Amino acid sequence: MVFLARLSFLLTVMALLTGCERQDAPPLDQQLYIWQRQWTPAHEAALKGSRADFSTLRVLALQAFPQAGWSRARIDATLLKQDGRPLIAVIRLDGQLKSLDQGEVNAQIQQMLAAWQGQGLTLAGVEIDHDAGVARLPAYRKFLTDLRAELPASLPLSITALPAWLDSPELPALLSTVDSSVLQVHAVSDPHKGLFDPNQAEKWAKAWSRISSKPFYLALPAYGVALLPQSDGAPRVESEGPIERGGERRELLADPQQLRTLARELRNDPPAHLAGLIWFRLPLANDRRAWSLATLGAVARGDILDSRLTLTLSAQDSLYDISVSNQGNLDSAWPGRLTLVVRGCDGADALAGYALQQSPDLLTFTRLRDGRIPAGGQRAIGWARCTHIDQGGSNVHP
Repeated sequence: MVFLARLSFLLTVMALLTGCERQDAPPLDQQLYIWQRQWTPAHEAALKGSRADFSTLRVLALQAFPQAGWSRARIDATLLKQDGRPLIAVIRLDGQLKSLDQGEVNAQIQQMLAAWQGQGLTLAGVEIDHDAGVARLPAYRKFLTDLRAELPASLPLSITALPAWLDSPELPALLSTVDSSVLQVHAVSDPHKGLFDPNQAEKWAKAWSRISSKPFYLALPAYGVALLPQSDGAPRVESEGPIERGGERRELLADPQQLRTLARELRNDPPAHLAGLIWFRLPLANDRRAWSLATLGAVARGDILDSRLTLTLSAQDSLYDISVSNQGNLDSAWPGRLTLVVRGCDGADALAGYALQQSPDLLTFTRLRDGRIPAGGQRAIGWARCTHIDQGGSNVHP
């Protein structure tokens, strides 16, 4: 009996300690990338709508490309000051650059920092985004060491990182030169395989945690791309901006349900040193290849995701505007078909993206191409001039 009492006591203590450890574990931080090169009035609403769910803004500030050279993003400093969240300036050094000119890069970064400070912005860090090949990691480590010496000691330095670096013996030394890293686990392989694999992302995160002794973040996708066929067989990727070229586009979109599940698992059982998640990218109202802000916020919070498509009729006399609204928190594909029970119609038509079939008592709108209705948004389908449309007898089909 004494032995059983002692065993019960020990199990109770262990349970209490385990409970304390879970309670004391800090929640995962969640941040946002702002990746637009040209800021617009739409940024104001996007920043306001994201403030409750995302602690820090990582803002594209400066870019260098092999042919185009250097370009500085045209940010809205007034909006960023009003927003008040910590700012990390991201410097994008294209992976196709043959080499990194240390003096030129240092000078460009110093000019950018001075310009931001001159606009009243206080930085919480600098991030270098450079997709260096594995063979170039020793040179990249030296570059980062020299850059660290040029930056203020109080200004944290971070880098984006690739899973391909995991097998390099140079990785621990490289990570020792910076304060933190951001492991990019989306769009890292053949686009034909999709933008994101949650199982692979989790494996990469655990492998990174065994190598990194410093905080690291995961960069997660909240966007889509289109693949355009090329004559040589390698697809060209269309993302934020349109590419002026014909041909059928194959759309790829990160799945919010998959990302919600992964984020929940990482919150419940985070790998060692995982400090948070950074979502790419802040969506603007006209960003047709990003999740809506409502869906992004719901995924970040871990809310249950749901699309609720409903038929919306707006009538003036006998003229009906026909739309579909999404009253859920999950962006939805355009419905495949809508059927409307009608009476006394003397005219009707479908809008772009849909075709209309009409009989005396039924209008059928059929989708011709793909599209999305954002959470909280609406999509016009067509119009009809009828004496009556029975909304209760009409249906929206997936």
